[in-house]
Amino acid sequence: MPDHSQPNEVRFAKGSLIILEGKPNGKCFYIIKEGKVQITRETDTEISDANIAGSGEMFGVVSVMASRSYIESAMALTDVVMLAVERNHISKNPGIAMNIIKQFSQRLRELNEIFSQRLMMDPSSDNPSHLLKTGEYYEKAGKYSQAMYAYQRYLAYRPDSVNAVTINKKMERLKARGATTRPVYSPDTMVQQWPKNNLLFAEGEPGENLYVIQEGAVKITRIAKDQEEVLAILKKGDVLGEMALLEDKPRTATAEIYEDSTLLSVNRSNFTILINEQPEIVIRLITLMAERIWLRYRQLSNDLIENPLGRIYDTLLIQLERNRVDLNSSDQYECNFAFKELVGMAGIPDSKTNELYGRVYTGRRIIEKNDKVIVLNVASIFKEAEYYRRVRKPGKHSTNKS
Repeated sequence: MPDHSQPNEVRFAKGSLIILEGKPNGKCFYIIKEGKVQITRETDTEISDANIAGSGEMFGVVSVMASRSYIESAMALTDVVMLAVERNHISKNPGIAMNIIKQFSQRLRELNEIFSQRLMMDPSSDNPSHLLKTGEYYEKAGKYSQAMYAYQRYLAYRPDSVNAVTINKKMERLKARGATTRPVYSPDTMVQQWPKNNLLFAEGEPGENLYVIQEGAVKITRIAKDQEEVLAILKKGDVLGEMALLEDKPRTATAEIYEDSTLLSVNRSNFTILINEQPEIVIRLITLMAERIWLRYRQLSNDLIENPLGRIYDTLLIQLERNRVDLNSSDQYECNFAFKELVGMAGIPDSKTNELYGRVYTGRRIIEKNDKVIVLNVASIFKEAEYYRRVRKPGKHSTNKS
């Protein structure tokens, strides 16, 4: 009798199409045991050796774990032998789970770097020196508590900085202007309460914990060229901070508490326990990482749209897709972000915000109320985005396996 708790071995002949980009997700992904597979995507500019997967590599994982359409096509370059892994196999195979998490973590970091290049962000921002720029940005923006934390963290890692005296004076002024004390928790405190408008962590500082949002919302941003770029608004059930924990590298973005939030904090020792004792949480983490990879590919595809209005519509569509809204619906839908943040998600300068809002509002596609974007007709956003996607320019990003 076959063991349904274990992956099945499958074979494909040379030249066989294994999966096709854009098609509905299948029930399994593949780990290559023998042979080579060509991986391609619509965002690829050329076919190269970097697109060839070999023994030990996997593909189709994002689609299966995120329950999305395939984000790649795969064709057998040689006769191949693979393991076909279903979602339920992962919880029974900790080794596969850890392999997926590590590969996802590495891929997310690569995609974040590509995304940063798209926004022309400083590639050296993933070090403590970037905390100084972050503090300066928040101080100018009048977000004094956020600025205070960034300056404090900078001095913690650069106590002998030539800027230390100046920064200490800045912090005294921030206190006088109403900067509040940020909650402080030990790395072992698992359930944490965070009030709105505090920084959970800042780009460039070392990371010790990942977080699961139990209640509330967290805004993920980066500071580039004196402008805040909104990368995502995460909500209940989402995970953040996992790459710094898994790879022991600095934070690649800033996490700002967007609404009063309850967070579950997991450090390295707790994470090891989770892998072995609570596989359902590990599956949740893999699923969320898959969602994030899917989101990054959609955002990179969005960059192929030259028209700023088209990028706004497609960015809004991405958020609707992310929340699994019925795209054929004529109903209204309230988003959990403001129009200015939507512009930031599209990688468009703040200076364009009023002009673009006027154009979208005139078209009666959306309105903004209480700092929330309200889609007036979901299907109309889908149609607008599809139009601009059809007239976009040829692919210019090369993004490889996942």
